[in-house]
Amino acid sequence: MKTKSRLVPLLLAVAVILGVLIGTFYASHFSGNRLSIVNTGSNKLNYLLQIIDNNYVDTVNANDLIEEAMPVILSELDPHSTYISASEAEETGEELKGSFSGIGVRFTIQNDTVNVMNIIKGGPSEKVGVLAGDRIIAADDSSLVGMKDHEIMKRLRGPKNSKVKLTVVRHGHKEPIRFIVVRGDVPVESVDSYFMLDKQTGYISIENFGENTYPEMLTALAQLNVQGMKNLVIDLRGNRGGYMQTAILMVNEFLPAGQLVVYTEGRKSPREEYRTDGRGSFQHLPLIVLVDEGSASASEIFAGAIQDNDRGTVIGRRSFGKGLVQQPIEFKDHSVVRLTIARYYTPSGRCIQKPYEKGHGQDYENDLIARYERGEFFSADSIRQDGPEYKTRLGRTVYGGGGIMPDIFIPEDTTLYTSYFREAVFTGLTIQYAFLFTDEHRDQLNRFRNVKDMVAWLKQQNLLEQFARYGEQHGLKRRNLMLQRSAPLFERNLIANIVYNAEDQAWRLQYLSTVDPAVLRAQQMLADGQSYPQPPATTDNKE
Repeated sequence: MKTKSRLVPLLLAVAVILGVLIGTFYASHFSGNRLSIVNTGSNKLNYLLQIIDNNYVDTVNANDLIEEAMPVILSELDPHSTYISASEAEETGEELKGSFSGIGVRFTIQNDTVNVMNIIKGGPSEKVGVLAGDRIIAADDSSLVGMKDHEIMKRLRGPKNSKVKLTVVRHGHKEPIRFIVVRGDVPVESVDSYFMLDKQTGYISIENFGENTYPEMLTALAQLNVQGMKNLVIDLRGNRGGYMQTAILMVNEFLPAGQLVVYTEGRKSPREEYRTDGRGSFQHLPLIVLVDEGSASASEIFAGAIQDNDRGTVIGRRSFGKGLVQQPIEFKDHSVVRLTIARYYTPSGRCIQKPYEKGHGQDYENDLIARYERGEFFSADSIRQDGPEYKTRLGRTVYGGGGIMPDIFIPEDTTLYTSYFREAVFTGLTIQYAFLFTDEHRDQLNRFRNVKDMVAWLKQQNLLEQFARYGEQHGLKRRNLMLQRSAPLFERNLIANIVYNAEDQAWRLQYLSTVDPAVLRAQQMLADGQSYPQPPATTDNKE
């Protein structure tokens, strides 16, 4: 009898559940347009898709709806939680990987045609004889003329060891030339250049923090060390970041053991600290770091660690202000969600994430424009430092809540700007003219063995007058007074682009470093032995 009494409640519960299920089944099949839905947030989306699939007036592709809905949902969280479709995921990650499979050229689009700017040394195209200045008009049976950039990339890149037939137009040849290129690994270098600024000062420019950035930096440091480096400038301007772990490894080279580099913390992520191990080879090398409004994420971790530990001086303009950590989560179809799971904090305890409002992504994206309009790029006094105060190891004051404020501010120089120069640059005419000049004088430019001789020759070519005539032929009305006022800017812009077209980014930066205010200031500070920050002056309150 006791056993039966225990089974009665269980049987009643089963009967109730069966009754509910049967009732729900009949209600959904025999109640016309009335639908019964469990109104819980976790199930709403699934039920909504079922309703649309079962009842919508037209045929709908549910997968397309999901692809469109996911970015919208994530945009309501924060500006850096994003959804990347399967088709975009591989392409998005390539810039942080050590290489991709392709034909090994750098190109630009001029007059709807693919113009080869540079051949990557040791790459597939160099092996078969493709040259800088060639125009690729077709890949296999597909014409590339008039095609969009991303479509061109799809046809030139492909699986390793696959073949692509290129049809090329070359100056001096009446008929097109055809090459069969076997795609191979094309290196993606994030340390885009390094060289000696003077007999004692090395310079390293870092484009992002990818898989191979740390070993690339070590190679650069070793090469500069051989050349007699006693000081170092690391240029992170325009560096949009990348992998946090890469930044930690790089900082480790410059700090003594036990120093805090960064720590992360989130609602479901307990505090995790990252400290140096003391194995770095350049712990006592005088160091200056350059940043600007384009320096974000991992580059801010690097600059923040150097600044908060008073290891070196940060020069430039206020950095972007990204202090959120994203975790990539991959779906079965290889699409990826990058979800913000924590905030990162510099050694002083500051989170440098700039303010944002959920669901107001456009305002966040326009922040740099707002900074420009407030005058932040031109005057340190225009910069809002209303975040909480923190202290570096020496007791210097730094601020959270809006990027890394440099120790020394370098304004953007607009004294030579004119509307004529602005229009010439924004319409792309300076870039177009620089490419045409390079193409017409490629044989001469290829004879130079160093950037100094090339620049000296270019300064004798009357580039300013030639460009003015070119601009007038292409809709840019000539304004002689503005042309003369902006002459140094025009010359710098044109020469830099021609040098890049003829050689590479390293030559371009070598030239620009001779006229770059931030680099020149860094050199002077290093020469004067002032790279290490000093503790704040103490006030004497004696009466």
